[in-house]
Amino acid sequence: MRTGVANLPLHYGRAPSWLFEKMVRLSREVIYLLVQERGRGEFLKKISDPVWFQAFGCALGFDWHSSGLTTTVCGAIKESLKDIGKELGVFAAGGKGKTALSTPKQINSIGERFALSCACEELVQASRITAKVDNSCLQDGFQLYHHTFLFTREGDWCVIQQGMNPGRGWARRYHWLSKKNIDFVNEPHQGIISSWKGEIFNLVAEESDGARETITSLLQEDPERLMKDFKKIREFTLPSHHHIEGIWVDEKKLQKVILRVHAKNPSDFTQVISIKGMGAKSLRALALISELIYGEKVSRRDPARYSFAHGGKDGYPYPVDKKTYEESIYFLREAVSKAKAGRKEKLEAFRQLSMVRERF
Repeated sequence: MRTGVANLPLHYGRAPSWLFEKMVRLSREVIYLLVQERGRGEFLKKISDPVWFQAFGCALGFDWHSSGLTTTVCGAIKESLKDIGKELGVFAAGGKGKTALSTPKQINSIGERFALSCACEELVQASRITAKVDNSCLQDGFQLYHHTFLFTREGDWCVIQQGMNPGRGWARRYHWLSKKNIDFVNEPHQGIISSWKGEIFNLVAEESDGARETITSLLQEDPERLMKDFKKIREFTLPSHHHIEGIWVDEKKLQKVILRVHAKNPSDFTQVISIKGMGAKSLRALALISELIYGEKVSRRDPARYSFAHGGKDGYPYPVDKKTYEESIYFLREAVSKAKAGRKEKLEAFRQLSMVRERF
């Protein structure tokens, strides 16, 4: 397994319209070939690989190191699937900022328009829970501002979302891939790419299982007892490793959240975090009760693990080579066209090239 580090400084502004138009066209051909040759599942698997996704963005000619690669590449993928999504059975929803909030609506709209064989409510739930986990259960100093949800007509899906830490000027990208019986709250990520190492509060780590169970049990018991425990930890002299600044919520607001969750009678931690109002601060307060009173610690482990083809829009490592870019689009488009007509010699040459690359 190849691992490494990618620094993703925040870049502002937009990709030039001429470059984005080319990105859409080239990504359309790549996606078409990948799905036709390897299938929809393999496409999702590739996109959910942080390193492959980064390399894909480089091949499209975007900044090799920029956080803007995430939003622009996802935008190009979404735009290209508008043309070929129905034929391939692959669709995209979500995006940056306010567009991300409309992801459930977009999923349902696609489901109605194309009569998908999967249940849209399950896709919507997956979209919501992945965002909730990365915003509230994995507290790493990054706030989500981008959420793209890719899915197939059978109901397989992957998520690419990105958080921002504007104070430090860095971004962190989170990748998810659907699996059979996926556990959303126990080591759920396909990969996380980031270079910033700061204070981490990781409720979805394997070693946080005891804390998750304790929090769920506490919310099933008398809310009054839980509020008494909350008052106790205010009086404790906390050890130096506890980073608690800014986690204290208004006691009355916390009590309202606890009463709401208790009324829902959640049976597991996934149901706990699915309830409206159970956000980062409430979870942190409950986790500290779990640790300081019941001895169930929360993990501080950072789950983040981790060429140049057509140049980059900022001219680094060199300006975008428009001529080569057009030739790449033409080659792939011709290969797709001939493959449809039963002539696969160019497609076979493309595969042979890939095999040679993998040997080296």
